[in-house]
Formats: sequence, structure tokens, C-alpha cells
Amino acid sequence: MRQLLLSITLLCVFLCSSQELKSPSEFLGYELGTQFTRHHQVVDYYQYVTATVSDRMQLQEYGRTNERRPLILAYISSADNIRNLDAIREEHLKSTQGESAASKAIVWLSYNVHGNESVSTEASMQTLYELLTVKKAYLENTIVIIDPCINPDGRDRYVNWYNQYKNIPFTVDPNSKEHHEGWWSGRSNHYMFDLNRDWAWLTQVESRQRLKKYKEWLPHVHVDFHEQGVDNPYFFAPAAEPFHEVITDFQRDFQVTIGKNHAKYFDANGWFYFTKERFDLFYPSYGDTYPTYNGAIGMTYEQGGSGRAGLGVKTSIGDTLTLKDRIAHHHTTGLSTVEVAASNAEKLNTEFKKFYRNKNFKYKSYVLAGEPDNIMALGKLLDQHGIKWGTPNAGTVKGFDYKTRKISSKRASSGSMLISTDQTKGTLVKVLFEPNAKLSDSLTYDITAWSLPYAYGLDAIASESLVKPSTTENAVKSLYADPPTIEGDKNSYAFLTDWNSMKDARFLAELIKKDVRVRFANKPFRLDGQSYKRGSLIITRSDNKHNEDFYNTLVATAKKYTKSLKVTNTGFVEKGKDFGSNYVKMVPDIKIAVLGGDPTSTLRFGEVWHFFEQQLNYPIAVLDADYIKAVDLSDYDVLILPDGFGYQKLVTEEMLKDLKKWVASGGKLIAMGRAIKSIDGEEGFGIKIRKKVNDSSVVRPQPFELTARERMKNAITGAIFKTRVDPTHPLAYGYKDTYYTLKLGNDNFDYLEKGNVAYIEGDTKPVAGFAGSTAQKNIGKSLIFGVESHGNGQVIYMVDNPLFRGFWENGKLFFANALFMVN
Repeated sequence: MRQLLLSITLLCVFLCSSQELKSPSEFLGYELGTQFTRHHQVVDYYQYVTATVSDRMQLQEYGRTNERRPLILAYISSADNIRNLDAIREEHLKSTQGESAASKAIVWLSYNVHGNESVSTEASMQTLYELLTVKKAYLENTIVIIDPCINPDGRDRYVNWYNQYKNIPFTVDPNSKEHHEGWWSGRSNHYMFDLNRDWAWLTQVESRQRLKKYKEWLPHVHVDFHEQGVDNPYFFAPAAEPFHEVITDFQRDFQVTIGKNHAKYFDANGWFYFTKERFDLFYPSYGDTYPTYNGAIGMTYEQGGSGRAGLGVKTSIGDTLTLKDRIAHHHTTGLSTVEVAASNAEKLNTEFKKFYRNKNFKYKSYVLAGEPDNIMALGKLLDQHGIKWGTPNAGTVKGFDYKTRKISSKRASSGSMLISTDQTKGTLVKVLFEPNAKLSDSLTYDITAWSLPYAYGLDAIASESLVKPSTTENAVKSLYADPPTIEGDKNSYAFLTDWNSMKDARFLAELIKKDVRVRFANKPFRLDGQSYKRGSLIITRSDNKHNEDFYNTLVATAKKYTKSLKVTNTGFVEKGKDFGSNYVKMVPDIKIAVLGGDPTSTLRFGEVWHFFEQQLNYPIAVLDADYIKAVDLSDYDVLILPDGFGYQKLVTEEMLKDLKKWVASGGKLIAMGRAIKSIDGEEGFGIKIRKKVNDSSVVRPQPFELTARERMKNAITGAIFKTRVDPTHPLAYGYKDTYYTLKLGNDNFDYLEKGNVAYIEGDTKPVAGFAGSTAQKNIGKSLIFGVESHGNGQVIYMVDNPLFRGFWENGKLFFANALFMVN
């Protein structure tokens, strides 16, 4: 009888809680799928649910976006599991050390990383509701973590735009305005970055805040919900080749297990889907690959729709795709994922522990050396990922040399960096540091090379032996643990410092903003027994006599950026050019404009915008293409044309004439990527596209199914190439004679008559990544970065993108040089 009463009581509790908890449609006041829900309304619903069933759900705000919208996580499980949530998490993390008795499955569902792939967040609310009601049995041995919107800024940008332009009632006619977003689409975040390509690089505030929480859980399963083109059926796991070689057999097999479960539901509903195509598991900074390299079953789910679909749209075959349809599909795969995880909790825990056992990777240690600022920048990134690093014992290290691409030996110095795969994050270390990732299929969805020693401009040795770390204080980290050395006082003749990194560029930018005048050396010099390189900064008392607080400002800024300052009481150098020479120039206080809008790429524009506001901290004006022809360019010293399509429509003969006049009068034009094509071959501009070498095999008849692979002969899919650098040119101050560039396409330009600063010579084989055979023939003797004088001004050509996704750290100083040193 007592058991019967308990069962009746529990049934009543369940029925009451189910009745009390409103569905999304009931709470919002409209049927889910008939309107787009703004982010604050989504947050309201999640707050309502956690207040109503607080015993089975916790809600956490883990950060804020650039536009101050909250980022939230919902933790859903049984009442008993929620009471013991911290203990469950701690026991789960012990699995990474192989000592855990964990028994719960951990599933993390991430929605709306691309803002205009807007169905995701809508589906998250329905999934949350049903997990807490009709599917609550899944939660007995499962913790479900839901991030309802990774990208609130982009989502609200899309939703607000759609609400402005939709028809009432909405129209399914794909030609209607409501199906055609403008240039400023909702896909990316505030700074127009693609957050789904930032998991490893952590350039964006959303990514950094999210990763802090992700590291606290390291789920067994992670799903990234997306949308693709309107005419595509649903995509779910298993993924396509290439799979990175570190992905385990279990991770591959479990993707199949989940995919088959999804297929069961899709088949029953007559829904179309595809698997094993297009979406691979290789590039490490995706929402499926990054979790995979941290032990999860990482997956992308792609629903047809995206920004074109609105509330409903007619497809190319005459079907109507509605938001309700899209919600149903994402909702189904979300619940199916939790179902499979709940049914396989024991297996997931067992295999997760296996993933974190020591692996016999070829390279056991990576030893890096180079510019200390770049080492520290890399160290900061590794700290954010929880990757341990330190310094090696002094001695000789033998292994693969990234520069020569041969086996060699080098002596490790006290300032070297050591990263070993013999650590918890060893798999991630291999993926991020290996010289050249093994590519099983050249048809990939993204770039094929990203090795961090190249990205940070550091010399590196990959050793097959486990290099012992130093037992003394970490020399690398202590480089900046102490305050910088600042010599002299306010009566000193001049203060001197070096120019090697983005830290130096930030230091200079802040001095300029604070009205401190700075000179730089165009020739090496020697003074007071010390040698100084080209680009060295010279701050004199005389130049700043107008600034009463000059000395205090200089010292405070130097401390802020940990910049040591040498002092001298003379401008008479021992070797080189005296401070009054024409070779010692003033850094100009420049006013900078950046072109925005169509025809620039939103992503490429965003990289420039983010560089100035979040990395260099220097003001810019954004001039939209819609009205730039009406702007008086004489108000600006620098104009930047980001990479993009269709510049020929904007850069008319009249605009070319105005640009040439402005440059000749002293302006500085920085043309990036495909923007260069708009001035290619034009009178007054010496840049010319290289004539391409044709591969005769292309004209021979080929089977239709091989067409895509034939095209790959002409493709370069994000490969790293070694370039020659002229370090005597102001654009290359702070660099040595070699630079590794990330080439994203096969556009090539001839050398300039003079001013070739970085260029590819005869060796056209990439050091890492894929480049087709014909593409390699075409890039020999081609320009990467160059400068051309025109009257009193300059045109700077950046064929490759030094700011790509904000993570190619070693390219950024080229951009700073273009602003401050080239004059």
C-alpha cells in the first residue's frame, strides 16, 4: 500500500509539474514557428522554465556579447542529478586522468552560432520543454547542457531585419525582399566574425567566454546546429572525409550509431536527409572538430533554410519549406541525440577515458624559439585551452625543423617554449602544432593548414623524443613577470625601444593617441654601446616639449605594455644615422578610413574592423560603398580596401581618377586580396595579374564525376607557403628574411618593378596544406606584399591576408607597418 501511495504521489507531482510548465508557444503567446523570437524573449522563456522546475534545471549566464546581450547555459537533468551537479561534473573530469567512476552521459547542444540560421534557437526551446516533460526519462542518467544562442548579436540582427521587411502574411515567393538579406547579414557576430571558425583561435569574446565553461564539462557529445541552402535536405552524422587521423574508431562508429537513430525518425516522417557528404572533420576550429579533438562525439547538423527561408519559402522543386518544418527537424535530431547518449552512457564514459590515455604520437615534444612577444602571445592562447607549456632543459634538441623541413639539431635556450603531447590535452597539441596535418581527401570544407609555429612566426623543432622540461622557474613566463626596465628621467634627451611585435604596435598606437610624438629609424644604428634595428622607436624630449605631461604619459604607457625603455643623452650615434637625419622619420598621426559595404566581404571587412578596435586600439572611420564617392578623401591619410567581390562595379573610371589624385597628393591606399583586381593594369598602378599556366590534362575528356577533383588541380585550400622578405623595406620592419604566408586562393600577381617586400620565389610547394598541381605552377615568382610609390603617396598591395580570422599572429605587424612605417 505504501508503495502504491508513493507511486500515486509521484504521478501527481509529474502531472502537476507538466501542467504547470508552459510550452514555448503558451509562454510566448504565439505558436512556435509563426514568428521569430527575439533574444530577450528566449532568455525570458529559459528563466521562466528554471524558475518553474528549479529542481531539474539550472540556468547560468556565462558572459555578454559585444552588444551586451547575455550568453546563457541551461543544465537539465533529473532532480537528483541537479542536486549533485558539481559532484557529477568533478567525477566526469576525473575521466581525463583515467580514475573516474562516472556513470552519467554529458550532452551539450549548441544552437545558432550563425545568427541568420535562425531556426536553431526556436528548436532549442521546444527541445528544452520536451526534455522536461514527455522525454524526462532520458535525464535519469544524462546531463543535457543547452546553449540556446551562441551568437545573440547576429541572431537579433537577422530577426530585426526580417521583422522590418517581411510581408504580412509572409510570402513564400523567393524573390520577395524578405528572402534577401543585405550586405550586413545576421550570419556573423558584431565584428562580422564567423564564430563557427573561432573555437581554436578564440579571437572573439563569445568564444573565450564559452570555452571557459566548455572546459569545465568536456561533454561526451557535442552538437552544433546549423542551416544550409534552401534546397538542401537535412544533413546529420556521420561526417564526410577527410577525418583527421587523431579521431578514434569509436568516435567514427558512434557517429554512425547516432545517424542511424536519426534516420529511423526521419524515415518514419518521410523526411529527406543525407550523410557522409560535404561536412568533414578536419579544420580544428569548428564546433564539431574542436570538441572531437577534446574527446567528444562532435557533430554538425544542417537544416535547409538559413537567411533565405524566413517563415516560409518555395524551393526550386516547388515545395514549401516553413519555419515549423525546420523546427521539427532540429527538434527531432536534438532529442534523438540525447536518447542515444542516454542509452549508451556506460560506453561513452568508458571510451572517453580511453581517449585521454597517453597516445603514441610520432612527435612527442615541440620546442619553439623566436620573438618573446610572439611566444607570450602563443602562451596566452595555450593557457586559454588548458594546454600546459614551459621551457626545456638547456641542451640540444633533435627533430623535424619547420624552417628547413629536414631533421636537424638545435640548442634550446632559456627563452624557448616547450609543449609536449604527454599531457591531458595531448591530442589537441598534436592537431594544433603538427607540421603538416595528414589529409585523406583534398576535397575539404575549409583551410588545410594552420600549424601554430608558422602562424606565430616562431622557429620550431618537432621531436620524436620526450624533451624534459626545466625544473627551474619558467624562463619564458618570467620574461614579463617583472616590471619593464625604464631608464632616465624627464630631462633625458631620448628614450629608445624596439619594434618586433603587435605589442609594440599597441604601445605606439597609444602614444600617438595621447599626443606623444615618436620617431623611427630607417637604418640600423649603434648608440651607447648597443645596437638597434630598423624600425626602432625613438621618443625625444625635444619633439614633445609641447606636451607638459610627456614623461609621465610615456612611463605609464610603457608599464601598461611592459615595454622597456633605454635612455640616451645624445642624438649623435656611434654608427648609422643621427637622430636629426632624414632617415629618422616621425611616425605620422594618421586618420584612417576603411571601406565597408558591398563589394567588400563581410568577413574580410570584419577582420580589419576588429584589428583596429580590439587588437591595435586605434580609431578608424568606416566609409560605406553607397556614399564613398561623395566623401572628400583629403580628410583621410589612409584608405583600406578589404578583400571582396565585385569591386569593378564600384571602382569606375571616375573613382580611379579620384583615387590616383588622392594618392599622388600624399594618401596611402592599402588594397587587399581581390580589391587589387579593381586597379590591376590601370594607368598609374604597376600591379598586374600573372598569366596562368594551363594544364593540358584539363582539356582531355574526363568523366563527369571527376569534374570537382579536376578543378582541385587549380585550387589552393588554405595552404602555408614560404616567402622571401626584404627586411630593409619599412613594410617589413621587425621581420627577418622569411615569412610563412597562409594562401587562401590561387590569385597571383607579377612582381612589381620595385617595392617587392614579400614574395614567392621558385619553391612553390606548400610547407603545409593542399595546393593543386596547376596552382603550384602558377604561383612561382608571385607577389605577396608590395609597395608602390605614386606621387607623394603610396599604394600597398596585400595579395594574401595577414589578418585572416584574427589568428595569423605573425602577419599583423605587416599591417601595422603599412599604417605607421611606410611613409
